[in-house]
Amino acid sequence: MNDEFSNVYDDEVRADAYAKLEFPGTYYLAYRDLAAILTEHVKGARALDFGCGTGRSTRFLRDLGFETVGVDSAPHMLERARQRDPGGDYRWVPDGDLTSLEQDTCDLVLSAFTFDNIPTMEKKVALFRSLGQLLKDGGRIVSLVSAPEIYVNEWASFSTKNFPENRTARSGDKVRIVMLDVEDRRPVEDILWTDEDYREVYRRSKLVLIKSYRPLGKKAEPFSWVSETTIAPWTIYVLGRGE
Repeated sequence: MNDEFSNVYDDEVRADAYAKLEFPGTYYLAYRDLAAILTEHVKGARALDFGCGTGRSTRFLRDLGFETVGVDSAPHMLERARQRDPGGDYRWVPDGDLTSLEQDTCDLVLSAFTFDNIPTMEKKVALFRSLGQLLKDGGRIVSLVSAPEIYVNEWASFSTKNFPENRTARSGDKVRIVMLDVEDRRPVEDILWTDEDYREVYRRSKLVLIKSYRPLGKKAEPFSWVSETTIAPWTIYVLGRGE
């Protein structure tokens, strides 16, 4: 597994590209069912958007009625978030250090794609343990991640055809993917992580997996789906604190 992994999103050009990105194509499936999932599993309105980037998920949660704080370790992303949403609450947190956040205060912690870029079992476990400590009793972590299948198929919003080495990647290996909905077409480097290994992360983090979702595209939806109707590009995990 890779012990060193840079934050590929802490880059001004990428930040500019992400600031324009909403919910096109394959990304639509990541967010389509979230409102219903949160209604089913989350009681209360205080939310933390962990790895908020340019604020897309923070604004999404606020539009659903959550009192949301967005945190990220990438200053360029946070700068774009504040420019687009001057009234939002966006805070910088050092990589892996959540000690500035008050424990036992969150009804919801949303992590959208953040763990695609956390490189090792140890770092994932440490972060999830810290996130678990932020939850109130009955609070929930909702972790949205890229399924391993996203790195070996073609999609409405992504291409992996130039990276055949992805097919032999194992949990913890770097994989590359090109985003088709932004001007910046430089490959993004992520860390592949399997469902089995995510479940082990949660076990070690003393979190309980309540439910998981694998959203598929529907033919009636107004997108030119490629693999989305038969292969789920994302996994959404709903987690609670264990004993």
